Amino acid sequence: MFTPVHTSLGALLLFQSSSGLLVHNGAVFGVSSLLSGCVFRPSRDNLPIVAGLWSSVVPVYFFVPSLIPLYPPAPNSWASVVSTLATGFLLGWGTKNGRGCTSGHMLCGLSRLSPRSFIATAIFFTTALLAANVVSRGQNIPSCPPGVPCYTPMYPSLAELVFMVGTTILTFVTNVFVIPWVLKRSENSRTIFSYLAGLQFGMGLFFSGMANPAKVLRFFAFPTDLSRFDPSLALVILFGIGPSLITFLAVKPGQKAGESKPTLADSWRLPTATVADIDWRFIAGAAGFGVAWGLRGVCPGPAVLRAILQPAWGLPEMVGYILGNLA
Repeated sequence: MFTPVHTSLGALLLFQSSSGLLVHNGAVFGVSSLLSGCVFRPSRDNLPIVAGLWSSVVPVYFFVPSLIPLYPPAPNSWASVVSTLATGFLLGWGTKNGRGCTSGHMLCGLSRLSPRSFIATAIFFTTALLAANVVSRGQNIPSCPPGVPCYTPMYPSLAELVFMVGTTILTFVTNVFVIPWVLKRSENSRTIFSYLAGLQFGMGLFFSGMANPAKVLRFFAFPTDLSRFDPSLALVILFGIGPSLITFLAVKPGQKAGESKPTLADSWRLPTATVADIDWRFIAGAAGFGVAWGLRGVCPGPAVLRAILQPAWGLPEMVGYILGNLA
């Protein structure tokens, strides 16, 4: 169902966490590279963020369990295990060669006006739509209750609203006022904020509905089946990418040496690749990621959360993801 309030508040959390990581730590919030880094190159730059993502399950589970998605059944046969492994492999191979996913390219890349991220996003969105509507013939896109189109608005309960608004305000106060005043420029400070950014991002995924594969797949129903189309995730563009773009233009990170610095770091760590670095592997990787996303409605950030909540799915998916990164 269309969730304008949930998704808008979730998108604001995604914006605050990703922009906060840029402004304070000077880094880009790319979940696929962070997840791969935890496995192959663990460091204080990636482990705390992924730990924060995992931790976001706890407050949502205990305070607003209604925001935990109802996932499809976990693999219960060898065929379903192999299918999950294959999807995880394609997700890992695609994000490795496409150099990013929805967080790194779409949320952070578009807001940095990166031409390379514009190209990657266009490729994986197109292939996701094709995979959802052509490859699977729309069979993977769940329907809503009979007689109720998926674009029908649904609003939060009072408990959900209080928790989501309170979390969004607390995040804003923490990122804008507390962090600059309390923490000094140091490695320990960056580690603390990395964890907070991961925690905020994970809750943003739950609030916005991006953690829910059914909601993502219903977004891909446009324009083939409007009765199953849920426009909620378009609000991520408005309230996630839009404010991130304004922040980037205001801060101007990395524009001139010595002109500005991150709050907690000595320098900016931004991607340096350009359109000139695009090759066939980049294009094939973005397309492969799009196919995996369109078939299952899961990208790396939501996959981390689902792996915690549904370990029987997470084990073959994450094994496939790691193998895809090794290929």
